[in-house]
Amino acid sequence: MYEQVRHFLELSGGHASRLSREQKSRFVATCWTAQMFKHFEDPKPGYVADWPDLPDWQKETDSEIFEAVERSLK
Repeated sequence: MYEQVRHFLELSGGHASRLSREQKSRFVATCWTAQMFKHFEDPKPGYVADWPDLPDWQKETDSEIFEAVERSLK
């Protein structure tokens, strides 16, 4: 996750920090889903659920992950 978010921030010239918390959360969730498909032939449905189907705590956690990476780059 860290490298994917870091790379995204760098490619955007740092402007990805202007995304809303929801957009940040969606990005992390999409990266997570891609990693699950990369590492598991048949991941559990809960591991690859679409963002609207995630519980609120997971959406918030994903936003926090993105923002933690942002802070680490400053």
